[in-house]
Amino acid sequence: MSLLRAAIIGTGNIARQHAAGLLAHADRVELVGVHDVDHARATAFAAAQGGPAVFTTAAALLATTKPDLVHICTPPNFHAELAVAAMEAGAHVLCEKPLCASLAELDLIQAAEKRTGRFCAAVFQMRYGSSAQHLRAHLEAQSVGRPIVAVCNTLWFRSPAYYEVPWRGKWSNELGGPTVGHGIHLMDQMLYLLGEWTSLRAIARTADRAIEVEDLSVALVEFKNGCVATVINSILSPREETYLRIDLQQATVELRHLYGYDNSSWRFTPAPGAAADAQAALVATPTSPGPQIVNPAAAAGYAALCALPTPDVPANHTTQIGAILTDVADGTAPLTAGDQARRTVELLTAVYKSAFTGQAVARGSIVAGDPFYTAFHGGRSLL
Repeated sequence: MSLLRAAIIGTGNIARQHAAGLLAHADRVELVGVHDVDHARATAFAAAQGGPAVFTTAAALLATTKPDLVHICTPPNFHAELAVAAMEAGAHVLCEKPLCASLAELDLIQAAEKRTGRFCAAVFQMRYGSSAQHLRAHLEAQSVGRPIVAVCNTLWFRSPAYYEVPWRGKWSNELGGPTVGHGIHLMDQMLYLLGEWTSLRAIARTADRAIEVEDLSVALVEFKNGCVATVINSILSPREETYLRIDLQQATVELRHLYGYDNSSWRFTPAPGAAADAQAALVATPTSPGPQIVNPAAAAGYAALCALPTPDVPANHTTQIGAILTDVADGTAPLTAGDQARRTVELLTAVYKSAFTGQAVARGSIVAGDPFYTAFHGGRSLL
């Protein structure tokens, strides 16, 4: 089989993760070209990656290399324009977060997907761990009951020096604060696990950093299945943690990590009344059934939930890139394109609208004519 052809636009720090992911799948793909507005940086990056061609413009890269897949790793304000250009050139796209600057830009991206037959997938690598997909299957089957309440906390720390990079901390370049740049990962994973959200209320503050955008946001999110989640996105938290908790009728599921997870990052706790049954199910064997189980279905569901899959596939760029390469080769839709991407972009847009207006925001209510349809901040200022 011939190798797929990949190109990278933007060769800053995050591009290294993409290049490493491509290298890990070198039996299926080759990096054929790179572009950056800083030509010297692009040249140094290419040399470190084995010498793919370096181009002074994105248009020249697309026209010359004719890639199957383009990785967009630029500052966020360029994402939508480059994604559409890549699809128009015949390539599929894997774009860093945030995918776009607004729902208006997302409509342009999705129109290009329909027009070209190519996909534009967002980098939401937290969906791709084998343990998350295992949990999602159990949530859909309600093997330990339905979800009742959830906690989704991205508690990270970014010093004032972090915002000395010219494009950070500005609505026009970074597009937002930790809501779109940091907590977006865990919020997307929460939506992947819990499904359709229906409404939310939120607040946002610029509490400590000298920046235009928020440095923290807090939201209360309601889901179609009845679950309610609290969400905190912060870059002011000295003890950093990424924490997701879902309380179901018969068990609590917790995930703790920072930037990536594997099976060891999860914790499962049975409901107090079901603890004995759960323990019995975990120790029972065909020849030694263990203590009597009062609720066999619940106990079996909990035991199956705790049996995380092997091999243990971690959640990272390399795992998502492998899945995207399969999508390109097979002509399948990625987990993070289309309506799946839209659901997350709508959520973070609603966080900003609710924070700026003080009103609850329903999913689907932000449409053309609404100032928040064309910009996350709706043309307003937190200051």
